[in-house]
Amino acid sequence: MPNLTPEQQARTQIDKMLTDAGWIVQNKKQINFSAGQGIAIREYQTDVGFADYVLFVDRQPAGVIEAKKEEEGHRLTATEKQSEDYAKSKLKYFDNEPLPFVYESTGVLTRFTDLTDPRPRSREVFSFHRPDTFADWLKKPKSLRTRLQDIPKLDPEGLRNYQIKAINKLEQSFKQNRPRALIQMAMGSGKTFTAITFIYRLLKFADAKRVLFLVDTKNLGEQAEQEFMKYIPTDDNRKFTELYNVQRLKSRYVARDSQVCISTIQRLYSILKDEEMDESLEHDHPYETPLIREPVPVVYNPKVPVDFFDFIVIDECHRSIYNLWKQVLDYYDAFLIGLTATPDMRTFGFFNENVVSEYTHEEAVADGCQRWL
Repeated sequence: MPNLTPEQQARTQIDKMLTDAGWIVQNKKQINFSAGQGIAIREYQTDVGFADYVLFVDRQPAGVIEAKKEEEGHRLTATEKQSEDYAKSKLKYFDNEPLPFVYESTGVLTRFTDLTDPRPRSREVFSFHRPDTFADWLKKPKSLRTRLQDIPKLDPEGLRNYQIKAINKLEQSFKQNRPRALIQMAMGSGKTFTAITFIYRLLKFADAKRVLFLVDTKNLGEQAEQEFMKYIPTDDNRKFTELYNVQRLKSRYVARDSQVCISTIQRLYSILKDEEMDESLEHDHPYETPLIREPVPVVYNPKVPVDFFDFIVIDECHRSIYNLWKQVLDYYDAFLIGLTATPDMRTFGFFNENVVSEYTHEEAVADGCQRWL
């Protein structure tokens, strides 16, 4: 962007990101709340100064953006106090309560905080959330991270001790707002059954919007779909698929009413690129796929916005979180849960050393564990 100052370059990129995410960007002297559901107004006056952007949803103020030039990206967290001051201020023409949603952004790096969370903490996001997402969040009395605090005690019926431990520790990790967690569980010990159990609890008790179950081959996706179809929770006599919509992705189409999506990471990448994919790519493990030779950067796709999934469960995660595929996972503003029998040092690093449960092959052999599902 020639002839633009660093500040202007950041504002230009932020404007584009907002527009891509469904916001209508306006100047403070030409405000038209009838233009759409989400309006982002530049340099809006507050009682503590002019906020770089104030976000309005359905004519009501909902959030602020503090814009910084790109070279200040390394210190975005240091500006959170300033952003929060704007969020807690009174806006001109409004007798508003504190605004819940706060961003700091350079247009390259963006951080987000939901101030209604317990112990609010900023997190890096790929892009801004959509206005309809904010509208949905504002209708709920509690944020997702607050609802996670209210998950009831696990009923251990039908679960083995190591599965009970894995679910309890995972839910404790959620309550601590840790964004990534790893479950190490030996082959044949019921990883998928364990995952479906905690997914069911997230949907029922935390009102999760949508969960992605990510696999690395079509065959594993079909197996996972069959396990969802036969799963019956202990507190309901109906099958999982009678209670919640489960979709195994077979094309670019993702049903918005799906509460669980099953996909290969290869297909998810093609969906983000809005392209049809070579079906044969789903038969190979992703690290064996020629597609990863020259990674193509992921860009924002309004059909699957960053907030599309609340949770992403990554099966066989030791094979599918590196090179090209890491950027696919980084795109979503979601909790990441890894499942694997054979983690390596890179796996531990990716999940921030947050190993919530370990059930090794040696322990499984000692327990006489066999495939029992």
